[in-house]
Amino acid sequence: MSVSEFDSYRPPEGRRRRGRRSGGRPGGRGSWFRRGNDGAREMPVVPDAEVEPYTSYYGRPVVKAPPWKKEIGSYLFLGGVAGGSGLLALGAQLTGRPVLRRNARLAALLGSAVGSTALIADLGRPERFLHMLRTIKPTSPMSLGSWILVSFSTCAGVAAVSEVDHWTGSRLPLGPLRCVLRAVEPVAGVGAGLFGAPLAGYTAVLLSDTAMPTWNAAREDLPFVFVSSASLASGGLAMITTPVDEARPARYLALAGVVGDVVAQKVMESRMDPVAAEPLHQGMPGQLLKWTERLLLVGGVGTLVGGRHRGLAAVSGLALLGASACTRFGVFYAGLNSAADPRYTIEPQRRRLEARRAAGQTDDSITTVG
Repeated sequence: MSVSEFDSYRPPEGRRRRGRRSGGRPGGRGSWFRRGNDGAREMPVVPDAEVEPYTSYYGRPVVKAPPWKKEIGSYLFLGGVAGGSGLLALGAQLTGRPVLRRNARLAALLGSAVGSTALIADLGRPERFLHMLRTIKPTSPMSLGSWILVSFSTCAGVAAVSEVDHWTGSRLPLGPLRCVLRAVEPVAGVGAGLFGAPLAGYTAVLLSDTAMPTWNAAREDLPFVFVSSASLASGGLAMITTPVDEARPARYLALAGVVGDVVAQKVMESRMDPVAAEPLHQGMPGQLLKWTERLLLVGGVGTLVGGRHRGLAAVSGLALLGASACTRFGVFYAGLNSAADPRYTIEPQRRRLEARRAAGQTDDSITTVG
């Protein structure tokens, strides 16, 4: 090949030749390089890359979503029902409402049992849950939550067994354990009530402690949403199972939960980054949270207007249970969906970065996630 032919030569389209790596200097990766009599020459082959504003390597998500399935969403809902029912049962115990106390204790035990089953089903093997109880780590919401769940379930189980024994006329085959059960029943009821509030809200702390953009952006207000959701769910369930004469505390708890849920969700979304809040209004999560608003309206008005009517109270309680389930599943799926699009991770980070730089902070003090 002559010198003139060599100077006019261009590699075929799409063909790349690797030159020496020089950290971006002529002859680095992505260029075609030859050395002639006049020194180094560079013939570019690959055009300059155009970087999209919200893309990641190979189109993969920036953060990896946890491999949680619908069983975890069920646990979020049932844990809230159980925790609120334990607190409601304690109120009934202190105010002398035996039917409400019995129904709330049974609901607390059933919610914690089915919720724990769903949690273990998602883990795949029961021993994985036992492994979480080997130590207590105060800085880990999962570690503390596991101990809260076990403590609540134990107290709720003792109180519920005692209630069933009363209900059946002391026909359970307890033998000499009946005297022990009668003695520890009041203490177990108080324990279930005390552990009920943390059980209703710790799952929000667990979600917001992850790097999922939507959950992390709602970390300051999500516990209030979950506690309010647990209140209206447990109150609604008691309205279904308890006669109206004894269900007044349940109606009050349900109404407080309705008001708290509406206010907490509005405040949460107003304080979140607008981009991180988008998954709450898109797809299935958006539909679920819209149904939350509708069911809250139906259940709240029905409780306020017709709470003294047995049939209307039951319908209102069912609507409140549905609203709580839609809230938990909507927030759950919104967080998982927010991990799929790099935009929900990158844009809020850039906004926080610019704000902190404007405030005079150095790059070393800036955390990119969380």
